[in-house]
Amino acid sequence: MGNIFEILLIVIAAGAVFATSYFLIRTFLNNENRRRELEIRKASLSLVAPIRLQAYERVVIFLERLHPNNLVLRVNKVGMTSHQLHAELLKTVKSEYEHNISQQIYMSHGAWELVKTAKEETLKLINISTTKVPENAKSQDLAAVILQITSSVDKMPSQVAQEFLKKEIAQYY
Repeated sequence: MGNIFEILLIVIAAGAVFATSYFLIRTFLNNENRRRELEIRKASLSLVAPIRLQAYERVVIFLERLHPNNLVLRVNKVGMTSHQLHAELLKTVKSEYEHNISQQIYMSHGAWELVKTAKEETLKLINISTTKVPENAKSQDLAAVILQITSSVDKMPSQVAQEFLKKEIAQYY
């Protein structure tokens, strides 16, 4: 009976040593895995951060170019009709949007939604302005209506989106 008791004590002691070793090694390995994941995430962020910042810069430039005042001044040419200006404005907005569409990968969903809204609202403003001028009007007449509507609005959607982007990027950097 004494031998069984001694063997049982040895088995219990060995089990305790094994359990302690197991939990210590498991904790160590979990901590090492977390540390490696953090290092990988940190390295990834250091690579993505400049790209993300550049994406915000590009979208802010897009929004600045999207503002109706800037858009009309850039697109309107001498000798254009209002119909030609209308078509060129729509084409320019859509083209610039498509050129910057990949930037949504690097920004929040809410930020990109504001960018899309700014684009859509600018297109609406152009289309509404076109209905307010005669069909055979000159481009200057359409430009004047667009500028008049723009001046009557407190903040254009492109300005709202720009402000949001600036606040959002300030949170990251």
